Amino acid sequence: MKHNQSEERSVRTLRVGEQVRHILSEILQRGDVHDETLASHMVSITEVRMSPDLRHATVFVKPLLGKDEEAVLKALRTNTAYLQREVAHRVKMKYAAKLKFLADESFDEGSHIDQLLRAPKVARDLGESED
Repeated sequence: MKHNQSEERSVRTLRVGEQVRHILSEILQRGDVHDETLASHMVSITEVRMSPDLRHATVFVKPLLGKDEEAVLKALRTNTAYLQREVAHRVKMKYAAKLKFLADESFDEGSHIDQLLRAPKVARDLGESED
């Protein structure tokens, strides 16, 4: 029976991505990064997507309450070298993954849809269809 390598690889990328997410969350939660902006903001690492070769990690972040998102992203990007070293040290891989930090826009999209559904005109139209 032939082994499905692509399926195995995708499970591995998901597993490593989740491992990296936990490590970054722990580092930020403990305040290991000596940065004023990161020390004064709670930052959620919502997802980490690994490239198939595990050399690149796209890290999606969201500051608590969405406050100062640009400042938080800048601070994370400034401290990327330190965070990459820490991740490389804790995840046993052949290569240290290059981290790329992006804002997680999925929360904003959900809020926008919720606002649209609550708009008086839409609510009125939805109410008529239920009768």
